[in-house]
Amino acid sequence: MFAARLVQLIEAHADRLSAGLVHRLKTSERCSELMHRVPADEVDRRTREVFHNLADWLVSRTESEIEERYVGLGARRARQGVPFSHFFWAMSMTKEFLWEYLWTEGLLEEPVELWGEIELLHSLELFFDRALYFAATGYENAHRAETVHAVARVAAR
Repeated sequence: MFAARLVQLIEAHADRLSAGLVHRLKTSERCSELMHRVPADEVDRRTREVFHNLADWLVSRTESEIEERYVGLGARRARQGVPFSHFFWAMSMTKEFLWEYLWTEGLLEEPVELWGEIELLHSLELFFDRALYFAATGYENAHRAETVHAVARVAAR
């Protein structure tokens, strides 16, 4: 299947893709707080993880596994003080960067391979949309927990 070949190609070039994406994140004003508040090695590790394990995330992982990972990530970013808009932009840039890579490599040009492309695109959209939704849930949970702790501190006085 063509979509499987595309994912394998992405995984094979994961380090190069990760480095390119990190460079873009560093130069984007819309991600400046994320890049300032999250340790560089963590950003590198997370971007490599997405590209290295893309097939696993698109095919093998259940929605509950995506939920677990990204609720946790959203809560972590909230605790790190990263505005959700900066996190959201970084996720959107990841999807856009991946799409641009497929175009620049000439991998999305053959009409006969359109169904494989559509299948891959649909899987990518579902993954990133779910990841963003669950990360937003993590942000909300972290914010609620912070509010409860603040109220408890005030009540204890």
